[in-house]
Amino acid sequence: MTNRRQSPANVVDHSEIKVLTVVGARPNFMKAAPVLQAIHEHNKRKGARGLKIQHVLVHTGQHYDALMSDQFFADLNLPRPDVYLGVGSGSQGSQTAEILRKFEDVASQEWPDIVIVVGDVNSTVACSLATAKLPVSIHRRRPLIAHIEAGLRSFDRTMPEEINRIVTDHLSDLLFVTEKSGMVNLKREGIPDKKVFFVGNTMIDSLLAFRGRADESSILDSLTLRAGTSRNGSRGAIQPYALLTLHRPSNVDEKAAFLKILKGLEYLSSQLPIIFPVHPRTRKRIGEFGLEQYFEILEAAGLPSITSPVAPTRAKGIQLVDPLGYIDFLCVMKHARLVLTDSGGIQEETTCLGVPCVTIRENTERPVTVKRGTNVVAGTSIQGIRRAIRQQVGRKIQPRVPEKWDGKKGESPRGRFAEFLVPGFSHRHESSSFCKDLSRPGWPYCTHSGHVAGCPAFARAVTMPMGRPMGGTGRLAASICSHDQWRPSRPME
Repeated sequence: MTNRRQSPANVVDHSEIKVLTVVGARPNFMKAAPVLQAIHEHNKRKGARGLKIQHVLVHTGQHYDALMSDQFFADLNLPRPDVYLGVGSGSQGSQTAEILRKFEDVASQEWPDIVIVVGDVNSTVACSLATAKLPVSIHRRRPLIAHIEAGLRSFDRTMPEEINRIVTDHLSDLLFVTEKSGMVNLKREGIPDKKVFFVGNTMIDSLLAFRGRADESSILDSLTLRAGTSRNGSRGAIQPYALLTLHRPSNVDEKAAFLKILKGLEYLSSQLPIIFPVHPRTRKRIGEFGLEQYFEILEAAGLPSITSPVAPTRAKGIQLVDPLGYIDFLCVMKHARLVLTDSGGIQEETTCLGVPCVTIRENTERPVTVKRGTNVVAGTSIQGIRRAIRQQVGRKIQPRVPEKWDGKKGESPRGRFAEFLVPGFSHRHESSSFCKDLSRPGWPYCTHSGHVAGCPAFARAVTMPMGRPMGGTGRLAASICSHDQWRPSRPME
């Protein structure tokens, strides 16, 4: 599982903080990439001075094949995982249980200061649960849980993702929110404000970072969606097309529901090609339900492959293709006339790109994409889908980019996460009146940051072992600290 050498869990190293990041499925990779880059930049900037971050990347293997995982790692310049759990597919319960079981061993061996989980997949909730249940003592505190993309709510508990979101948020110590609806939701659920940080959207950071590379992709040529290169070397015009993604169990695991969606897409598919990079599980359902007649498939034996000759897509209809890597998918999405999806992340990406989006669901946990963006929630009825398509095809989009989705350095999550992951690094903490007293001998300090009450580790009142007092000598007993409360310990005899 891993050949990493672990340091003793009860030995505190004041020169570094250990952060463990969990990824498992495609959406996680885009959300985690800017955070990993921020950690790398922080360590590079600090050099030999200051608190460094020792980072451990864990891949649960929830998405495990080359096109669903490996290509994304390559496209996003993600480092090779330090630990690979190899969980694979399974039912909701069995997959979650297997991730929890395997990750508990990793967390017990590594014992990081912070565990970062992202999104709302089974890996997110399983690793949060495993971390929350780790045994603690006065000599060994539980790792903090940091949730990226906290607070989103569809208010539909039949969705497995909604359960994952709620449980993860209520287990987390640091909650990083992508839109203001998340702040409202968390406050309504009683989560203290001091745990919650409105930082923006790491998925949009990735999109803005790689948007230029997407223009260099040859995927539109492979799919014959672009006219040939002209004599002056310029690339040809792009044929109008739509992009489709479907993967949610409520949409594809029942034949009647799947068939309604296909009926709703019939008219659009008669007017222009619909490119459908098909999820392996969705592809399996197409065969089981006998729905092949609704799709253009190159061979009976399989799907058109982007690495081999493909069926011309100048014909109309829904064109099945293999799952695409991040850069190729971004290119196809960026140039689409319309995107139809049941994905949450794609609602955000199309809003940022200004591409009309039809969400084939009864709800969305990302209301900002409807209020400020390019998204319309169609429902799953035939008439609802057709009505939303007509609305979006004729719509003149003038989207407003949601707050903090501009990717600007210093305001984006990429620029701010290191401030929270290395507690006390932010100016907010450094300017705290508590920090001015650190030079006084005999006063305890936070073993995470070196600051009294200036660390997100103390977002709640807890008993923590204190390290050696700055400017003083001797050991200290445990001290209780929080953002608004502290008390120094009496030096032990």
